[in-house]
Amino acid sequence: MGRLAPPATLRDTGFRWFFTADAIDRLGSSMAPVALAFAVLHIDSSATALSKVLAAYMTAQIGFVLIGGLVADRLSRTLVLQLSYGLSAVAQGAVGLLLLTGQATVVMLLVLEATAGAAAAFALPATQGVVPQMVAREHLQQANAMMAFTRRGSMMLGPAVAGVLVASSGADTAILANAASFALAALALTRVRLPRAEVGEGSAASLLGELRDGWNEVRTRTWLWVVIGAFGIANAIHAGAWAVLGPLIADASPGLGARGWGFVVSAEAVGAIAMTLLLLWVPLSRPVRQGMIGVALMVVPLSMLGIHPETLALCGAAFIAGAGTEVFGTGWIVALMEQIPQESLSRVASFDILGSFVTIPAGTLLYGWLATQADLQTVLVTSGAIYGTVALGTLLVPSVRHLSRAGQTAAA
Repeated sequence: MGRLAPPATLRDTGFRWFFTADAIDRLGSSMAPVALAFAVLHIDSSATALSKVLAAYMTAQIGFVLIGGLVADRLSRTLVLQLSYGLSAVAQGAVGLLLLTGQATVVMLLVLEATAGAAAAFALPATQGVVPQMVAREHLQQANAMMAFTRRGSMMLGPAVAGVLVASSGADTAILANAASFALAALALTRVRLPRAEVGEGSAASLLGELRDGWNEVRTRTWLWVVIGAFGIANAIHAGAWAVLGPLIADASPGLGARGWGFVVSAEAVGAIAMTLLLLWVPLSRPVRQGMIGVALMVVPLSMLGIHPETLALCGAAFIAGAGTEVFGTGWIVALMEQIPQESLSRVASFDILGSFVTIPAGTLLYGWLATQADLQTVLVTSGAIYGTVALGTLLVPSVRHLSRAGQTAAA
């Protein structure tokens, strides 16, 4: 039995450096929430203070993401990424130094984390725009599967590293390590050279006009705005039903408990990681359709959490759901990179990010309220039904069902 060949994308020196920069950024960013939580609680032990700091980061990120997409389409995307990483390094470095010297206050952290959130808003759409500039069309799925592997892996490894650093050296050390990761990522990007002809050069059009052009790219593609809208609902349910009610159910269930819930969440991540490895070599022929079917698998663990919250069964369901979610994650990004014009890709990505994630805070608050007003089993089963209906309902749209890889015929 022959060995699998290494990913073709790694043969390109520029992509290797970009991939390295992205991996370093992902690992450092996944450390930040744990380190920041303990840093805030060290200053002010109230949950209110922590929620304000976290909300400042997310609000700034959402507020600036459209501008981030516009800038990434006008300028060199690697330059935008370097500036974003540099500003994040400065903001997080300042947080670490303030903690180290004992001068940090909640207000200072609010301002600095809002700055870091705004910087991240420029990095997200720029990253999606860089990949198709460097990678041949036939290797886009492989490249995005590799990046998804590091993203998912860092989500498991980063919090553990941050926890060890906080326990051994303090939250200030963990946050300074996060700042250093941004600096290293920016340094790695200096080795990346994008094709000059494909770099966004900006135009005389107004900023509002360019945003309107980006929105036109979205609204004229039915498959695009339908799925973005569906994920506005699905992400709110996932954030509320899974992330808020999950720990609550686990704490009250002898067959699950806090340790069991940790295993369940890890199983979801492991399923996603396993799928990224499979997608390195198994092509998706209908990336959006296959992705939405994969997303619908989340119905099983959501419903099971309400009906039968038991560790082993939930782990299996979460593993499968995580794998299905990653089919969508990789397939969706590949579809955007193939179907959207290069000069508009970052703006479209910013509209995608905004539409898909702006409802998450509302979902979190809604399910927090439902937890005190309704039977949790009913809430979870109903949520699972709505989630599945929304995900599979998108398949009623012909362009969602039939969208194929660029250059592929319907009979392929």
